[in-house]
Amino acid sequence: MQEVISVQRRTLFQKVIQVFIVTLIIATAGLYAGQFVPAILMLPLMAAEVIMLISAFWLRKRKAVSYAFVYAFAFISGMTTYPIVSYYISEAGANVVLYAFGMTLGIFLVFGFVGAKTKKDLGFLGSFLLVAVLALVFIGIFSIFSPLNSGGMLAYSGIGALVFSLYIIFDFNQMKHRGISEQMVPLLALSLYLDFLNLFISLLRLLGILNRD
Repeated sequence: MQEVISVQRRTLFQKVIQVFIVTLIIATAGLYAGQFVPAILMLPLMAAEVIMLISAFWLRKRKAVSYAFVYAFAFISGMTTYPIVSYYISEAGANVVLYAFGMTLGIFLVFGFVGAKTKKDLGFLGSFLLVAVLALVFIGIFSIFSPLNSGGMLAYSGIGALVFSLYIIFDFNQMKHRGISEQMVPLLALSLYLDFLNLFISLLRLLGILNRD
């Protein structure tokens, strides 16, 4: 019986990774489509992205996020990421974007492996990481009205990279210790996608600042 449960858990874990990969591919398609989106539509798309994130957080208690929801969110987030990527390509060069993506992929693979193999349940990190993300969001909103200087943005990006790296370990660890059900697969894939995307953006900003200096 234990062996059957282990096989089922492994199968569902693989399914989460597969859905995550599909989500990344769809986000990449959204990134490509972003170049054709008029600038005036970016703000409504960002608002839709925020609303979808809030909805996902609310639906989390019901574990009721659908595959279509995750894929739609990935496509929209890909489009809204395009201006950021385009800016750093023009300011720092395409190599910086490629380096940021390569670093993100490497960190994701290594830290995901660490999280999945860690025997200790790291659930206690959940509250700390949530507070850290909320603080990053608050600072990000504040910086819209009062832009951070180069040093402040460097620290903000570095802390963001650290927080989302820890989130990768945390999410993989929780999949191991809390288990996975078929209903949870889309939500877990969305969590991994958000970890990956936010880590990429943090590293891109970090490398962009360092390259400029």
